[in-house]
Amino acid sequence: MTRLRIAMVSEHASPLASIGGVDSGGQNTHVAELAVALAHRGHEVRVYTRRDDPDLPDVVPFADGVQVEHVPAGPPEFVPKDDLLPFMGEFGRWMAGRWASSEFAPDVVHAHFWMSGLAALTATSSSRIPVVVTYHALGSIKRRYQGSKDTSPYTRLGLERELGHLADRVIAQCAEEVEELGKMGIPRGSIHVVPSGVNTDRFAPSGPRAERSPGGRPRILSVGRMVERKGFGDLIQALYLVPEAELVLLGGPPPDELDREPMVGQLRRLADKRGVADRVRIVGCVPKEDMPAWYRSADVVACAPWYEPFGLTPLEAMACGVPVVAYAVGGLAESVIDGVTGVLVPGRDIRRLAAALRSVLSDDVRRMSYASAAVDRVRSRYTWERTAADVERVYASVTGEPIIAGGALTEVSS
Repeated sequence: MTRLRIAMVSEHASPLASIGGVDSGGQNTHVAELAVALAHRGHEVRVYTRRDDPDLPDVVPFADGVQVEHVPAGPPEFVPKDDLLPFMGEFGRWMAGRWASSEFAPDVVHAHFWMSGLAALTATSSSRIPVVVTYHALGSIKRRYQGSKDTSPYTRLGLERELGHLADRVIAQCAEEVEELGKMGIPRGSIHVVPSGVNTDRFAPSGPRAERSPGGRPRILSVGRMVERKGFGDLIQALYLVPEAELVLLGGPPPDELDREPMVGQLRRLADKRGVADRVRIVGCVPKEDMPAWYRSADVVACAPWYEPFGLTPLEAMACGVPVVAYAVGGLAESVIDGVTGVLVPGRDIRRLAAALRSVLSDDVRRMSYASAAVDRVRSRYTWERTAADVERVYASVTGEPIIAGGALTEVSS
């Protein structure tokens, strides 16, 4: 019976980072919450993330059973994630040396994102430590939607394919990702589907709500990083067809830095052009402890990314009892049940997006029904406890031993 020592590698997405920056989002939250949930089940977790500030401590206690270690790989300053590839060998060699010289030698390495996977393979090249990888986003999908605007290293697609073959297991977050991995030639037998989770203690229907506008307009809320693919521009265009409603956008830099953010300038110009500037409010990033209050303040949460590997935003909204209108892409097509917890529309179809928003905002009974079903769905399917238990079973399949944790025996799967 084994309680595992787990090394989580998240090269650019630290669980300590503020959410909403260009390279900070759902992966940061996923790594943080999964680490804590696994520790609650009795495991010891170390998270390895790149040092991007010379003043950061070497080791930061994060929660009971969880520590974050800052890895010296590349300059100790912010580097865009798409420029980090040259430092992954250094990152991996540092981890290998660390594990050889300290009391913590992991039983399994769980890499988050493809570059973390490369670092994990380097760190385990001379050992038999199994490697599990969660991509969080695939380069093939990103290139399909962004084309020439994709700033990923040109070698990304080939390296992701190689990583999928060399890793002991791949964790996909939705069926669309499984299909894409299959196109890359990664064996279906090595892929396990484990969706992300939601902290249902923090995100719940009851609690404070953020202030509403004095005019009493219906509120559409959207949350995400200030990047084009998150679809904030689509929502501003749809707002023209949703009279009287206001659109509140959360994410990006702190409020006092919004004027220097190019994407914010683009969105403001678009709102002026469409004649809805007086109904668009760009808030910037907010403290994570305030997020539930913002969700609760909304009549509907809109999620309009061009593509989305999973998407935590709709789950957080649903956990707070708020219906969701979303593009039917990636994980959103599975977490939101059309006509039950919200409305799904085809990706990039702005007219149908606007029609769905109007229909939800105009029907109080329907909105309440969606809200109730949304809470039930999250609590039954998307808790971090369930996610951790599913991930635990993947670990059991690669360590070769059953795991006793969380009060239950996880058997080795064949």
